[in-house]
Amino acid sequence: MTKPFVAVLMGSDSDLPVMQATLDVLKSFEITTEVKVTSAHRTPVATHSYVTDAEARGCGVFICAAGLAAHLAGAVAGITTLPVIGVPIDAGPLQGMDALLSTAMMPGGVPVATVAIGSAGAKNAGYLAAQILATGDKELALAVKADRQKNAEAVIAKDAALQERLKG
Repeated sequence: MTKPFVAVLMGSDSDLPVMQATLDVLKSFEITTEVKVTSAHRTPVATHSYVTDAEARGCGVFICAAGLAAHLAGAVAGITTLPVIGVPIDAGPLQGMDALLSTAMMPGGVPVATVAIGSAGAKNAGYLAAQILATGDKELALAVKADRQKNAEAVIAKDAALQERLKG
């Protein structure tokens, strides 16, 4: 059986600079990805077709990024029962607050796991997708734990360096 992949959907190609953080995290865990520009509003039939096809081909998690009205994650969650992670893009006059609310405020029974606005959220979307897939993949679970430990060690090293500087 093949390992599940993560579908990364963006409402616009202009979202790619933010979503590169997601792709980098997934690549670091050697998780296969498919990346697509699709719109909940402008290409709803194509979005529905892609989601159902991806699900049939073994997609394990959908990550959806959109700004402004940000209905992509909700539209995808309405099509599939697979996990959907929404990344609000920091665009427009409200700098992503509208996207955050559009992504997070889903009706009961149609959840979207919503991460922070912008690049920090994009990075966390990659980590969350890896953690979701790791529930069924022991090797990936170990890699996620090792990465978390590496991050902790980096913080400890930075503190030690700071303490040395403060002594001087």
